[in-house]
Amino acid sequence: MKVHNVEMVISAVKPEQYPEDGLPEFALAGRSNVGKSSFINKMIGRKALARISSKPGKTQTLNFYKIEEQLFFVDVPGYGYAKVSKKEREAWGKMIERYITARRVLRAVVLIVDLRHAPTQDDVMMYDFLKYYNIPAIVIATKADKIKKGNWEKHKKVVRETLEMDKNDPLIVFSSETGLGFEQAWTEIEKRM
Repeated sequence: MKVHNVEMVISAVKPEQYPEDGLPEFALAGRSNVGKSSFINKMIGRKALARISSKPGKTQTLNFYKIEEQLFFVDVPGYGYAKVSKKEREAWGKMIERYITARRVLRAVVLIVDLRHAPTQDDVMMYDFLKYYNIPAIVIATKADKIKKGNWEKHKKVVRETLEMDKNDPLIVFSSETGLGFEQAWTEIEKRM
């Protein structure tokens, strides 16, 4: 998809704030500092629409980005590193769960993991959660530019096995630096619109 028109529509915390355009939505999930903002910016061809923070855990709301008047990317709070209270983390968890399980226009969750490392326990829990609720997952393994190309297959195998991925769920090797995986990621998203 060629992206010319993108706008950050709303940062929402409850269903009554969600956009009512009826456009397909794709949630972006992953642990804090995995490269979600970089992925979004690469996919929409912007340098900094999604803010990249040196402090993990900055996204604390559901951020809705309308793309080409055709779909939404929904950036959800990262899990894992955020230095916030347990109570705050539980509130985020409820907000994310309510969005993912009840949103009728949600077409898939783009689960972002770091290709360099085995998925964390939080990544496994998120993937299992999506499978439990029959929500399609597109797994994006970022930071591929930081690994030799010859090692990608080995790292992909670790991701697939750790998440116990369904054969039908795509696993895309991605680099926000080089654009590797960009076309493939858009193809998987567009298939589900």
